[in-house]
Amino acid sequence: MAEQKIRFEDGASYERMMGTWSRSVGDIFLDWLALPAGLRFVDIGCGNGAFTEMIVDRCAPVEVQGVDPSPAQLAFARTRPAARLAQFQGGDAMALPFADNTFDVATMALVIFFVPDPAKGVAEMARVVKPGGVIAAYAWDIFGGGFPLEPIQAETRAMGLQTLRPPSADASRIDALRSLWEGAGLVSVETREITVQRTFNNFDEFWSISGEGSSVGPILAAMPSGDVERLKARVRANLRPDSAGRITYSARSNAVQGRVPR
Repeated sequence: MAEQKIRFEDGASYERMMGTWSRSVGDIFLDWLALPAGLRFVDIGCGNGAFTEMIVDRCAPVEVQGVDPSPAQLAFARTRPAARLAQFQGGDAMALPFADNTFDVATMALVIFFVPDPAKGVAEMARVVKPGGVIAAYAWDIFGGGFPLEPIQAETRAMGLQTLRPPSADASRIDALRSLWEGAGLVSVETREITVQRTFNNFDEFWSISGEGSSVGPILAAMPSGDVERLKARVRANLRPDSAGRITYSARSNAVQGRVPR
């Protein structure tokens, strides 16, 4: 099977699958950061605005800038209630379109492992944040089995089929996140794991929504229908429903925060 890149071009599809998972982690993440009101934020790799909206709703910021390379995702983000305050624009995580010392907080939600040079991405966050400001991120624990689509990807691998991983997947390791933050000269660096659960009404809902994921959808589309059914049966066997037929399982992310030296 030819190698494929993970792409996020459908904001509504992303919302159904990853947006819901991201907000579950985001709630705990923002509690952990415990930031005061009245700050200026930049949300890098904001995608369809799922986490950006949480910043607007929970943190009482005075400014939020969302940056992402996907025009389609940004178009979806601009339809959110968060757009009453947040501004969204195209941009590269490794060359942010902002002056030095502009923001109080820079965040990356489920993004660091997509940045071709994660160290450069962290350096850019540090550049645009004022001394004493916060740099924070969370990423799915790819190698620890924490990715929300792991129930499908594990069986895909067991069948000897290709799975898609972000280009900088190593950056999702909790020790790698700490090294990136400390390597950028940030201080008061802390890390933690965040585990969340999601419940689907039944297996068919899980399969339909999960199949839209950009790291699974292209694989399923390229598989013969017989292999898809075989994969589906293997996944179904491992996701035991409760008495009402609901499917519940966990995902885990690694989070990091640090401050720009004063």
